[in-house]
Amino acid sequence: MLYDIGRSKRAAQAFSLDDVAIMPTRRTRGIETIDLEWRIDAITFDFPLMAAPMDSVMSPATAIAFGRLGGLGVLNLEGLWTRYVNPQPVLDELAAITDAAEATRKLQQIYTEPIKAELIAERLREIRDTGVPVAGSLSPQNTQEFASVIENSGLDFFVVRGTAVSAQHVSNAAEPLDLARFIYDLDVPVIVGGCATYQTALHLMRTGAAGVLVGFGGAATSTNRHVLGIEVPMATAISDVAEARRDYLDESGGRYVHVIADGSMGYSGDVVKALACGADAAMLGTPLARAIEAPGQGWHWGAEAWHEALPRGRRVEVGQVGSLSEVVLGPSHSPDGTMNIVGALRRALASTGYTEVKAFQRIDLIVR
Repeated sequence: MLYDIGRSKRAAQAFSLDDVAIMPTRRTRGIETIDLEWRIDAITFDFPLMAAPMDSVMSPATAIAFGRLGGLGVLNLEGLWTRYVNPQPVLDELAAITDAAEATRKLQQIYTEPIKAELIAERLREIRDTGVPVAGSLSPQNTQEFASVIENSGLDFFVVRGTAVSAQHVSNAAEPLDLARFIYDLDVPVIVGGCATYQTALHLMRTGAAGVLVGFGGAATSTNRHVLGIEVPMATAISDVAEARRDYLDESGGRYVHVIADGSMGYSGDVVKALACGADAAMLGTPLARAIEAPGQGWHWGAEAWHEALPRGRRVEVGQVGSLSEVVLGPSHSPDGTMNIVGALRRALASTGYTEVKAFQRIDLIVR
């Protein structure tokens, strides 16, 4: 439905995950019948969850731990672990700051340390040596510069993640990133995003990406709405991109591109609704930042928060609710959806009569 905004503008109505709800169906199933396995490219994961490449969430140690639990941890390759040989003192100092303005200035300061190619290779090697799947992320602005390091690092997945990613990033300050050419030349499955519209998603799928991230990420920590006026109503965005996935499947003669929700999912119920809207998987930041092992020590921030000239994010206090294993697999000691995310997914599918995510994507939704 389109709405007139004065005489010269029309706008479509869009819905966030908070605006929609899932209604039970006539059938329920035993929770033991639920299969949450997620296969992307040649690798199968126990559940359809990725850990966001945010320094408050993923270190090499937590990426390894998340991989051992059965998911895919993505390391931020332009974060603290690739700028400092030992970032722990920096993290400890940051965790001790409670003033928001002081924290922003500190973030801007500590991220002026240059990214080091040798540390990218070392961190990825550290993860790879444990035998879990290896994934790393760069922004479009830095992807071309470190492409040779990525090619030689033995990645299982490479993620190009930014506030808004297009099929071709053009800059006067650096060599343009042509995603189609980059993906063709790189012998590694590439996941790209964020995007929020049907047309942008279709363009990204045509580059050869294995997956597309929906949303701008860092929802809890982002202030894009206040600074840039940009916001992603996730229920509508996921649904639109899922439609692009279907049309591209026909256009390409059967090539399936995974839709991965990224942002605006602070609780397990949000993840359930993202899958119900059409996502194949979810990339989580805030829920995992609450784990005791998370590097942020109860604080959470994204890449936008440290921009040297225009910060578009903030460091937020999310607290600590339990171990990473408890947050992901339970058992839960809290009734608010902050723990046992995988258990909640299983229960939701069982309660609505579905045994797998692909079928669950067809469930009816209501607007609250």
